[in-house]
Amino acid sequence: MIALRTATADDLDAIMALETASFGLTAWARATMAAEMASPWGRYVVAVDDAGAVVGYVGLRAVGVEGDIQTIAVSEAVRGAGLGRRLLAEAQQDARDRGVQELFLEVREDNAPARALYASEGFVEIGVRPGYYQPEGIDAIAMKKELA
Repeated sequence: MIALRTATADDLDAIMALETASFGLTAWARATMAAEMASPWGRYVVAVDDAGAVVGYVGLRAVGVEGDIQTIAVSEAVRGAGLGRRLLAEAQQDARDRGVQELFLEVREDNAPARALYASEGFVEIGVRPGYYQPEGIDAIAMKKELA
């Protein structure tokens, strides 16, 4: 059974290991992740397996009526079992609870599974950010969902 809970500073090492494994060259820097996790505007949620290992996470930043899914990752070992959808649903509910009316995210243009997940959850493509993912220069697809 995989449980979801709010991330703490003690989860940073596990989150960074998963971040690096999932995103390689475009992974966030440790200091950036730590700052995001500590921000009063955000909430990070981890998915923890029976052994206590972090197997996924999602980060939300919510300011006023706008929110942003900052990052989301699921361990390769548990992909395809619906955990990404669970994490995304948790972030969307948190956004609603915070009064967010418009929720945004960016996704790699070449990440078809993630794009399909977001579309199935009601996110629509609103633009392209050329070369957004560095150093690889991969375009980002900007997506938005109305929560109101």
